[in-house]
Amino acid sequence: MSEDTLGPWVPERPEDVAEVFAQADFPWWIAGGYAIELAVGHELRPHSDLDVLVLRRDQTLVRGFLADWDLYVADPPGQGKLRPWHPGEVLQPSLHDVWCRRTPKAPWSVQLMLDEAEGTQWVSRRAPAIRRPIDQLGRTSETGIPYLAPEVQLFYKAKATREKDATDFEAVLPLLDAPARAWLADAIRVIVPGHPWLGRLLPVSRR
Repeated sequence: MSEDTLGPWVPERPEDVAEVFAQADFPWWIAGGYAIELAVGHELRPHSDLDVLVLRRDQTLVRGFLADWDLYVADPPGQGKLRPWHPGEVLQPSLHDVWCRRTPKAPWSVQLMLDEAEGTQWVSRRAPAIRRPIDQLGRTSETGIPYLAPEVQLFYKAKATREKDATDFEAVLPLLDAPARAWLADAIRVIVPGHPWLGRLLPVSRR
């Protein structure tokens, strides 16, 4: 969606988001490029937005927690259209992208992503066969900020890889241990079987 038609973005910093969500009674994780930076421990590049992932089943809690914010849902997703997320409204599975700003006159600053879960498992909305225990979905930075595990974030970035995604991949790849690489490779093969990252993730015997 275009900033020109929907208003400007000035993304929050991860530490500011952590302050906002400090008392949240639901799990949440910094996502996107900022998650990669939290993993590597330093800045890599400029960011046009800041993503926060929450579980769809917690959306009522999230909506109530951000009751003082101005919240708009992308409906339909990816078509450049936003509409208010009304208090008490339950967003259906086809809706998973929420733009957030502190007031109606403020710039957009946080993008909420709603993702699926079943019991104790996170379930990819792109491919339900791809799952992971929720308690293994994220990590915590040295400053106490929860963020998506880098292998999970790279899975999100693999579907339509851009130059910035390649930058993130190169930066965080040395930090991925063998189980993380294997999980990511298996997940990528489901959505993009010929992805060039596979050759970097797998030992020769598994290619």
